[in-house]
Amino acid sequence: MIEQKDKYIEHLVSALVLSIVIIGCFFVLRPFLSPLLWAVILSFSTWPIYKWWEKLLKGKKTLAATIMTFLLSAAFVLPILIIGLSLASQASTLTGNIREMLEKGPPKLPLWISAIPIVGPEIQNYWNEWTIDHERLADILLPYIKTLKGVIIEKGALMGQAIFQIVLSIIVCFFFYRDGEKTAQSFANFLRRIAGTRADRLINVAASTTKGVVYGVLGTAAVQGTLAGVGFFIAGVPASLLLGLFTFFLALIPMGPPLLWIPVTIWLFYYKSTIAWIFMLLWGTFIISGIDNIVKPILISQGIDLPFILILLGVFGGIFAFGFIGIFLGPTLLALGYSLISEWTSSKDISAG
Repeated sequence: MIEQKDKYIEHLVSALVLSIVIIGCFFVLRPFLSPLLWAVILSFSTWPIYKWWEKLLKGKKTLAATIMTFLLSAAFVLPILIIGLSLASQASTLTGNIREMLEKGPPKLPLWISAIPIVGPEIQNYWNEWTIDHERLADILLPYIKTLKGVIIEKGALMGQAIFQIVLSIIVCFFFYRDGEKTAQSFANFLRRIAGTRADRLINVAASTTKGVVYGVLGTAAVQGTLAGVGFFIAGVPASLLLGLFTFFLALIPMGPPLLWIPVTIWLFYYKSTIAWIFMLLWGTFIISGIDNIVKPILISQGIDLPFILILLGVFGGIFAFGFIGIFLGPTLLALGYSLISEWTSSKDISAG
C-alpha cells in the first residue's frame, strides 16, 4: 500500500514538473510561435520534395535541406521583397496621380450610360454634378489622400515584419528537414503516451488535413494569381505580372482577389475602352474569383474525410482566432475534434462500453 502511494506521488510530481517545463518552454518560445508553426507547415507540405532531393543526393540530408531552404526563399521571400519595394517606390507616384485626378475632376461618363432605362439619366445627372463641381469632391477627399502615403509606408513596415517571420520560418525549416524524421518520431511517441491507441489515427487526420488545406489554399492562390495576370495583360493593365503576383498573396485570404481586380476594373473604366473594363469585370467575377469555388474544394477534399462546411468554418474561424496562420490551424483542429467525436459516438465504442 505504501509502495503504491509512493509511486502515485512520484507520478504526480513527474507530471507536475513536466507541466512546469512545458509551460516554461511555451513562454520562452511564445514570440516565435508563428514562425515555428509556419516552419512546421512548410516543411511538412514540402516533405516529398525534400525526400526526392535526399534520394537524388544519395542520402546527404544537410545538402538536401540546404537546397530546399534556398528554394523556399526563392518561392516566398523574393516575391514579397519585389512587392514591398514596388509599393515603396510607387507611394509618391500613386498619391500624386490621385491628387491630380481629383484636382482635374472625374472624367465624363460614356454616353451609353445615359441611355439606360430609368436609372441612366439619374446616374448621368448625379455624375455631372461631381464633374462640374470637382473642387467640392477634392475638398472632401484630399484630407484622406494626404494620409495615403503614410499608410502605404506603414503597410510596408508591416510587410518587412512579415518578411522577417518568413525568413525565420525558412531557417527553422532547414533543421526540420535535416532532423525531421527523429523529431516526428519523438512527437508521435509523446502523443501515444497521451492519447494511447488513438494517437496514430489523430496523427494521420492532422497530417492529411494540413496537407489538403495547404495544397488547396496555395494551389488555388497560384491558379488565381496566374489567371489574374493573364486577365490584366489582355486588358492592357500596366505591370500585369506584378499585379498577378500580388493577387497570389491576396488569394491566400478569403475574398482577397476582389480587393485588387475591382480597383483595376474601375481604373480601366476611367482610362481605357469600354470593352477593356467590361472584360475585366467579367474575368474577375467568373474566372479569378469564380475559380475559387471550383479548385479549392477539390484540392482541399483530397484525402480528407471531413465535411467541407467544417473546412470552411475552420478557415474563417481560424483566421479570427489565430490570424493568418489560422487558415491552416482551424481546419486541422476541427478535423481532430471531428475524428474524436466520431470515434467516441460510434456504435462499436458504445457497445464496448
